[in-house]
Amino acid sequence: MRVTGTARVDRRTKRLVRRLRPGDIAVVAHRDMDEVAARSLIDAGVRAVLNADETLSGRYPAAGAACLLEAGIPVVDGLGEALLAQVQDGDPLWVEDGAVGCGERVIACGTPLTRQRLEERLAAAQANLDRELARFLENTLEWARRERDLILDRWEPPPLRTRMAGRPVLLVARGPSYRDDLAAIRPYIDEVRPVLVGIDGGADALLAEGYRPDLIIGDMDSVSDRALACGAELVVHAYPDGRAPGEARLRALGLPAVRFAAPGTSEDAAMLLAYQAGADLLVAVGSHTNLVDFLDKGRPGMASTLLVRLKVGTRLVDAKGVSRLYRSRVTGRHLVHLLVAALVPVAAVVAASPWLRTWVELLWLHARVALGW
Repeated sequence: MRVTGTARVDRRTKRLVRRLRPGDIAVVAHRDMDEVAARSLIDAGVRAVLNADETLSGRYPAAGAACLLEAGIPVVDGLGEALLAQVQDGDPLWVEDGAVGCGERVIACGTPLTRQRLEERLAAAQANLDRELARFLENTLEWARRERDLILDRWEPPPLRTRMAGRPVLLVARGPSYRDDLAAIRPYIDEVRPVLVGIDGGADALLAEGYRPDLIIGDMDSVSDRALACGAELVVHAYPDGRAPGEARLRALGLPAVRFAAPGTSEDAAMLLAYQAGADLLVAVGSHTNLVDFLDKGRPGMASTLLVRLKVGTRLVDAKGVSRLYRSRVTGRHLVHLLVAALVPVAAVVAASPWLRTWVELLWLHARVALGW
């Protein structure tokens, strides 16, 4: 079946999703697409995904390919770098059986993602996982030795208007299942009212749940303009060498921000910031903690994350996966019990009050007359 749509092109999927509109065809170069990236494309309403690389290479079990397939979105892999050079934003494209064209001209041919291909690649990924884990651990330990002084030193937070000292802090990142986990701890948020910190796109997750973040920290590359302009305090994650990639975007938007220089990922920086600012509890949602998470982010190791978690561990509660731990099921029996429990005190009050008892008897008489009893 032929699929048509308007091309939107970017090598980086998380940058592309900010420009996508329903019905567009996403043109990317994303090897081993992660679940968060795939779901962002699904939420944007894309009609098809054209990948210059392999959505699932078989190196490790990246979850994005399965998400796109389950959503019924056609995916064509291995279209090559030439596709990115030939297609521009706004071009009308058609996709059919692995062929990509514009008008009457076929401009590239690739391999459609099918259920059989997905299963073959996933089997290869599972077989390769032990080798990837060994390589990942070696790299983690090597970099942990190099970075231990950087992480374990005291990192002074910048002057902040958001008070964290002595307060619980909720840190929200856009990791796997972050939406479900955030919804699962809604009662905690509503009752305790922690400081709400969005880590890049985690700020949009908070807004989607009806909360305004108090502070947004990160490279500012996967957070929306709407979230940046919501009134939250903005902290740009800068690296120890002085680079701060997110500052240029905030300057262009005319938004003030402060810097926080720290090694590692933006999640690591957010934990260090809250810890050094004196937060008494850190609750993490959507954090990246395992091999697949880090391979999804293109990181060959997790030295900084390991060291940061060792440092803040006594104050850290990770809510990752909490949505799968327990799901409340309200049954009809529960509702009947609730109704009976509510009627008991009402009946007691009516029985103790002659006036209320007369009023109830009058209502009952009117009901019998109306029903012809």
